[in-house]
Amino acid sequence: MPRAVSIREVGPRDGLQNEDPIPTDGKIRLLDALSATGVRRIEAVSFVHPKAIPQMADADEVWQRASRAPGVRYSALVPNSRGAQRALAAGFTEIEVVVSASDTHNRRNVNRSTAESLDDIAGLIALLHDAGASAEVIVATSFGCPYEGDVDPARVAGIVDRVVADGADRVAFGDTTGMATPRRVRELVTAVRDRQPEIPVLLHFHNTRGTALANLLTALELGVTEYDASVGGLGGCPYAPGASGNVATEEVVHMLHDMGVETGIDLDVLLAAAALAEELVGRQLPSGVLRAGPRTRLTQT
Repeated sequence: MPRAVSIREVGPRDGLQNEDPIPTDGKIRLLDALSATGVRRIEAVSFVHPKAIPQMADADEVWQRASRAPGVRYSALVPNSRGAQRALAAGFTEIEVVVSASDTHNRRNVNRSTAESLDDIAGLIALLHDAGASAEVIVATSFGCPYEGDVDPARVAGIVDRVVADGADRVAFGDTTGMATPRRVRELVTAVRDRQPEIPVLLHFHNTRGTALANLLTALELGVTEYDASVGGLGGCPYAPGASGNVATEEVVHMLHDMGVETGIDLDVLLAAAALAEELVGRQLPSGVLRAGPRTRLTQT
């Protein structure tokens, strides 16, 4: 079991893109609150066309006005070269691009096949490297697709082979509609590591079917130390039916701290940020830790 893990907070981007648009000031408040929790990585914004994701139309202003905490690594998601150029102009040096393992989901998401997206990503990686930025490739629907069903781990591993050959610095695997189970996690991580043992791996779990923490525990036992999570359990996917929220950051931190696994995050400060997120979106969030009350909260010792 790892002694410490790195959590990337994705609420400001992945979380809010699935909600009704909230005011820019609210987004900045949430981003600043999360920056104060001790989390070391935050996915801050995405640079996408406002017609596609109107929730991110103010990405430039949010990033310009946000208070950036020392020691926190901020990243941005981009869909294409135009988005990459905007992210670079804004000053980002850690940039993510997405491709779906499922051809159908990829067409619904970006209107092209997986193979076509991989060709585009090769050019994006070169563009980012030329500008001194790193490129992380996120493989969506890695554990299953809402349109096609099961996804063969060998297909995902083949995508990783391609992006590594094209120069990707890191890879991440998205459980887009919460189809992952401990078995699927074990099979996928093993398939990728057998072929690309050196590439850094991050896992992104949704809790659609209530298996997110079990999946994370399985990945921990496999030695994976990097995970995405979203404050309050915010999130989903606009192009994936049934994609409920990401695993809640505070639930992950609560479990890990009780297991003696360090995250660097102050759970009480994180819970205050989760309460703010709930206030901003105007509805009760699914986080069990946020609901449970202070007597059940654990803090790192």
